[in-house]
Amino acid sequence: MLEIVLLRALLLAAPFAAWFVWVWWARRTGRAMGATPWAWLFAAGAVLVGLSLMATAVFHRDNRGEVYVPGQVTSDGQVSQGRYEEPPAKGP
Repeated sequence: MLEIVLLRALLLAAPFAAWFVWVWWARRTGRAMGATPWAWLFAAGAVLVGLSLMATAVFHRDNRGEVYVPGQVTSDGQVSQGRYEEPPAKGP
């Protein structure tokens, strides 16, 4: 879950990082820069996050119709990870 949140945070921050790198480079080369377009940067980040959410919905594996098997503690004290399995086949 943390991986997903960090990815979305990086996508939101990407336009800001690109802008500030551009401003840094432009000032080093002697170009005058205007005010920071905060609303446009936030909107661009929101678009990236929205696209990533749509891509997740389209490309994520669907587990409807499968049975969730929760994690279990094994005899050596380790916890197995929860998983989805196909439901048992019904008899003829």
